[in-house]
Amino acid sequence: MADNSSRKNSFIIQAGILAAAGIISRIIGLLYRGPLHRVIGDLGLGYYQSAHNYYTIVLLISSYSIPSAISKVIAQKLALREYRSAHRVFKSALIYVLAVGGAASLLLFFGADFLCKMELLGENEVLVLQAFAPTIFIYGILGVLRGYFQAHGSMVQTSVSQILEQIANAIVSVGAAYLLIRGTMGTLEIPADEAGRVTRATYGAVGSALGAGAGVLTALLFMVGVYMLNRGTIDKRIQNDRHVGTDSYKSIMRTIVMVVTPFILSTAIYNLSATVNNTVYTQIFPSLRELDEVAVFSRWGVFSGQALTISNIPIAFASAMASAVIPSMAQMAAAGDMKGVKEKNTLAMKTIMLISIPCAVGLFVLARPMTGLLFHNVQETEDLVTGLLMALSLSVVFYALSTLNSSVLQGLGKVNTPIINAGIALVIQTVAALLLLLFTELDLYSMAIAVTLYAGVMCLLNQWAVRRATGYRQEIVKTFLIPTLASGCMGAVAWATYEAFLMMTSSPRISVIIAIPVGACVYFLMLLLLRGISEQELRAFPKGYLLVRLARKCRLMK
Repeated sequence: MADNSSRKNSFIIQAGILAAAGIISRIIGLLYRGPLHRVIGDLGLGYYQSAHNYYTIVLLISSYSIPSAISKVIAQKLALREYRSAHRVFKSALIYVLAVGGAASLLLFFGADFLCKMELLGENEVLVLQAFAPTIFIYGILGVLRGYFQAHGSMVQTSVSQILEQIANAIVSVGAAYLLIRGTMGTLEIPADEAGRVTRATYGAVGSALGAGAGVLTALLFMVGVYMLNRGTIDKRIQNDRHVGTDSYKSIMRTIVMVVTPFILSTAIYNLSATVNNTVYTQIFPSLRELDEVAVFSRWGVFSGQALTISNIPIAFASAMASAVIPSMAQMAAAGDMKGVKEKNTLAMKTIMLISIPCAVGLFVLARPMTGLLFHNVQETEDLVTGLLMALSLSVVFYALSTLNSSVLQGLGKVNTPIINAGIALVIQTVAALLLLLFTELDLYSMAIAVTLYAGVMCLLNQWAVRRATGYRQEIVKTFLIPTLASGCMGAVAWATYEAFLMMTSSPRISVIIAIPVGACVYFLMLLLLRGISEQELRAFPKGYLLVRLARKCRLMK
């Protein structure tokens, strides 16, 4: 396990490793969505996403924030070389998640019927939600192990576990959905009657939910194996710890609760928008307009299972950067190094924008071929997904900024600020979604606007809070303007390349596969020509020295 101070910009490299794993995981997730969609259909995806939103709430409250929170506490101990206390934090965190995760799993399993009675969840999603319940208990333990290694400045273990998790999820989701539908219905054919379609979609969604549990279990087994391999080094550090006083388990547990609780609230409210949007569109909207439930859930499956899933891929880099920033910021804040905090924040912000802005432009320009590449839709559905993805593209930049700034504030100890900001943004987006649904004919586009509005409000509020907390002033030209200009050139070339190869090959898939790397090369070229990135910043990326060598060979960098 690497020392946190081994390199000045090591957190960028670790974030890059975690981001690469996150993007690979999400690509795997997208690739299996195609086969899964063919097995369970739009209605099955609608039931799955609806239940998944409530599962996500309970997961957020119980376990999801554990890696970030634990990495912050342990990183503070490691900065003082208090290895014995650090390991006590690890063991106390395990006790915490066993208790909280177990209670949350039981609550989700037995509370599904209650949500149905309260008309917050349809009858068809109850079985799906119950299938998710065991995953929460397993995820808590996995989160502690991931947080432990992240605190040591090593994201490799978490990265590999994420990829293994997604591979297992993909295999079991499709396989279990296939077997359950085949076993229940006797065939994969979609029944003509509505009751048969609902039954088929329900069991397909249950199979997909089982895949999530299988993925988390696979990742947990891997992380346990990694921990056991490092056990000798861990024990040696503890034995060599010469600190006289060691924190008591009681004080450590109190610290964990005090740190984890704000992280949980912040993350829960930050991610609550998806569940609120789901409730607004699938429960409130149909009751006010007297719409057909099956049609509503099918459309929701298109929005959340396809358009929203694709738009979330680039945000993986921001999430990875946020995970890497928290322990680093916590150590600097504890040492009173505000200059170091500003430098890290500047580098992290610029790095995220260098990735997020071209991704947003790429999603907007190549929305249709990317949708066709990943999903098999009829023309009407493909048109809808394309429009929704274009409408969601700007949210990529907003979410990237707000995610990073939330983590910066948490690392600085301003844990309540993101909670307040997320609450304000949630109210604004919910009111906007309701008004747009009731008084316009935008339908699902209302939800895309609400998602973008939520991310934008969070972005502005968090940015202002970071500025007040650190005195940090955002550099504009190289962080935003140059990447935007370079991305515009990239988008134009990528679109032209796609259209040219489409005329030659008549294959949208071949054309988009060629257009994406061509666009990436143009973006890199324009970034260097416009002096949007320095050699030092480029070297901070994983394998950045190869990019520097390439730029020098092309005479784009001295």
